[in-house]
Amino acid sequence: MTGTSSRGARACQGRDAKSKEDFDLASAYVSDAQYNRNVFFDTSPQAIRLYLLYNRRLPRVLVYFFILLDLSLAVFEAPAVWPLPPWATMLAELVCLHVFALRLIHYAKVIPRDKFWKDPKNICMIAILALTLVDMIIYGALHAAGFYALRWSRVLRPLLLVNVTEGRQLRRAIRSIRNALPQILSVFLLFIFSILIFSLMALKLFSKRGLTTADGAPYFSNYADAVFELYVLVTTANSPDVMMPAYDASSAFAVFFIVYILVNTYIFMSVFLAVVFNNYKKYLKEEVRQLVRAKRHKMARAFAVLLERPEDGGEGEGRGVPLVSRASWNRLVRSVQPDIRRAHTELLWSVSDDDNRGAIDERSFVQLADLLNIEVITLKSRPHPLDRLCPALYRSAPSRLVCRSVRHRAFAVAYDVVILINAVFIGLDEEQPMIGNSEWAFLALYLLEILLKLYVIEPRTFFSAHSFWNWFDTIIVVCALIATVINAAFESSGRYTSRQILDIVFILRVLRLIRVVDSIKRFRTIMNTLIRIGPAILTFGQLILVVFYVFAMVGMELFAGKVKFYEDAGDPARADCGNALLRGSAFARLGYCKNNFNDVVAAFVLLMQLTVVNQWHILSSGFTAVTHKSARIYFVLFHVVVVIVIINIFVAFVLEAFFLEYSLDKSDLHTELEKKIEQLQLGVAQDAMEDNLVGAMETSDHEQPAEQLESSKHKLMFKIASKRYRTVDALLQRLFEADLEREDDGAGDTADVHNGNGNFANPSFGAA
Repeated sequence: MTGTSSRGARACQGRDAKSKEDFDLASAYVSDAQYNRNVFFDTSPQAIRLYLLYNRRLPRVLVYFFILLDLSLAVFEAPAVWPLPPWATMLAELVCLHVFALRLIHYAKVIPRDKFWKDPKNICMIAILALTLVDMIIYGALHAAGFYALRWSRVLRPLLLVNVTEGRQLRRAIRSIRNALPQILSVFLLFIFSILIFSLMALKLFSKRGLTTADGAPYFSNYADAVFELYVLVTTANSPDVMMPAYDASSAFAVFFIVYILVNTYIFMSVFLAVVFNNYKKYLKEEVRQLVRAKRHKMARAFAVLLERPEDGGEGEGRGVPLVSRASWNRLVRSVQPDIRRAHTELLWSVSDDDNRGAIDERSFVQLADLLNIEVITLKSRPHPLDRLCPALYRSAPSRLVCRSVRHRAFAVAYDVVILINAVFIGLDEEQPMIGNSEWAFLALYLLEILLKLYVIEPRTFFSAHSFWNWFDTIIVVCALIATVINAAFESSGRYTSRQILDIVFILRVLRLIRVVDSIKRFRTIMNTLIRIGPAILTFGQLILVVFYVFAMVGMELFAGKVKFYEDAGDPARADCGNALLRGSAFARLGYCKNNFNDVVAAFVLLMQLTVVNQWHILSSGFTAVTHKSARIYFVLFHVVVVIVIINIFVAFVLEAFFLEYSLDKSDLHTELEKKIEQLQLGVAQDAMEDNLVGAMETSDHEQPAEQLESSKHKLMFKIASKRYRTVDALLQRLFEADLEREDDGAGDTADVHNGNGNFANPSFGAA
């Protein structure tokens, strides 16, 4: 792996020495390509140093911390969960604004001034900061003077999450939805037209028949009520209630509602889902195409900075071809990923320099960003401490039999059965002596399991940072043992008779059933797939958080204090939620008083209930009753934005990503890396490291399987975690890989460096 040919050595003798500034610039390009950052940064040495600092983990973590702090201020602002004086929350928000402003100034220092002012997200950030500051001044002045004041800028807070540089995935999702809106709007207008037509027919059919609802209200008495009731029927929330008065009057009227449901609920909603996802996917695919192109250009830029031309006396086909030496490549990789292991670096180099020239050309160099995104698991061979202290005993036949037994599949199956039996016992009446005493037997079995594993597995490996199940089992068993002992001691002293501590431990031990599910291959595949698409789900989670926060702030201003919840069951005000307008309403009768907008937590809970859709019309009717019928607009708008658009896209995207992950084949890069591992005899058999949730979560050191530990000549072995993605962008690229047209790999771009171009134009979709 480490040797190079004399041809490669001669080729690199005449290279120009590269300065630290060159490596800083190349490192910035490669890091941008690896994490798909599309920043048109200045290439001066000072700007590069600032840009590398800008992308460090600590500043990015701090930005998200202060964004969360800014969003959480709603918990302490009126209407508050825990009220604080206005000056305290405004002071905290002022600190947050200063942090965001400093981050924005830092960003302005690393990109050309004209690019900064043309970037929409920068303009949005400046506008948000300025408007928030103006609102704080106005609110403070009005509050000090004793006048009513409104904190209208609170709806702008979640937009910080969208417009920070790190929010590129969220901006991409919003851009794709925005671009797809014209096509979505066409179908939505046709859908609304259908509801309006059916509402008009319902008005003519039922308004003059003297029918009433179960509450005694007039049935389809006006057009606005008819439109709203039939819109609710599309969501099935008021079915069959809305149909029953007409159906009771005549069975023939059921035909109207059946046809309506078929047309609008089943046909239109299905078409809407297809149109929403098809158009969203089309624009997202175009963004990913641009993203891949930008990544290749970034890598071509990095190559142009580090390239070295061999002497004209070079041999063979490599003569005169620009190359990057191994020394430069190694220094670059260590700069981009400082924590990378040397063995991992050499493995990646052997893939890039497949013909062993000692230097690589542009085509091989460009794949570095993708290589760094491939999860490579390092398996270390460590001797057990008992093997060092008493080798004769540890290597004896009985000891080896114990080790083989613990590593055998039957051992895991046996303990899975024990966990299942324990779960059955937990569900039984623990007051029975046999059931209560059985817990000691199960605890003994679990302790024996951990001790046996520690006897077989080297302790540092057993308790490594990413050994999820080992930590999980050990913590639960130790906590159960401590709690059981404490509970027994208290009971024997007669001072304590409750089993609450033990009940909590029982709940934790029930979680061990997850391990049983993980041991079943079919279930494990599904669970691993859900874990792997987690980053993509998180992006939509951020989008929903933004929308929820905006609607929560608006809802709190519109409906705060209109509905109240009284904990005292004997309080007469509890019957009508503290508002006489709700007396006798379905909202009050069903006990929905706690579903209100009196603080941000209650608002989020209510919005989640509206997202589920069931009974959302009853929830909306309560706030309509205490305000005005026009309040329905708020709830219908929330349903359209969240349920019809965002949730449909989310469901369709998760399905697409799930199918991709569930049937994932290895990419060409993965194949080349695995071929190299096999060629160098540094591979570990896949069946020896069978995928499970541990494999899905771990990314660093693993214990090398015992069978291979004994036979291997190497201290380190490698395994490709071929189904892992470091970034959401990598998943998106894989998601649309079959549809993406083959782009140029950046060849020819290196000439721009000699023309004075230190960067390249942003792709057409705009700044990320």
